Amino acid sequence: MNLSSFIDVFHSWPSLLNGLVMTVMLTLISSFLGVVLGTLCAWGSLRGPKALRWFIRGYVEFFRNTPFLGQIFFIFFGLPALGLRLDPVTAALVALTINLTAYACEIIRAGIEATPAGQFEAASSLGLKPAQAFFLVILPPAFQRVWPAMTSQLVIILLASALCSQISVAELSYEANMIASRTFRNFEAYIVVTLIYLGLAVLFRDMLSWVGRRFVYGDFATEAQR
Repeated sequence: MNLSSFIDVFHSWPSLLNGLVMTVMLTLISSFLGVVLGTLCAWGSLRGPKALRWFIRGYVEFFRNTPFLGQIFFIFFGLPALGLRLDPVTAALVALTINLTAYACEIIRAGIEATPAGQFEAASSLGLKPAQAFFLVILPPAFQRVWPAMTSQLVIILLASALCSQISVAELSYEANMIASRTFRNFEAYIVVTLIYLGLAVLFRDMLSWVGRRFVYGDFATEAQR
């Protein structure tokens, strides 16, 4: 094997670029939705009605203790039996989002539970409504505590998006399979895509670190607590 054996793979750069764009889109959309929904679930699991708390806990236990591949297969292949048919990209986004929501809920809940009770009492004494107290007083320091764990989970979701190729979503791993089948350069195709995933994961991690410094640990968080 030499560099010339990679030529066929590099000639397929438009396919790799399309796969990269799809992977980034899946990751960013599911990350945003998963963190937002996970935050709401964390609050509901601690402060919601008893029935809601039990529902959220059951949801979290189910999606954290079943394989992601099984979840995405059920959404794409199983739901049509119930009359709900989703296209591959929508099914992938739903699967990634509900999986991340379960993990984000537990991560954020841990941050909220670590908040001193005095902060809740101080917020109440200032006359803040429960929602105001949560978003302005409780949530910012909770995110500060758990941001490294959240960053790791979001990178995991980026890498988990590779499984979406199993339902024919044209992301990076899907394009690698197509290139390998066309060129018979299996090793070359997969090593190139693996390196792209590595670079993408490092870049995503660094971006999340910047977001943490700018918005979670920085002036924004400080002002939100005032």
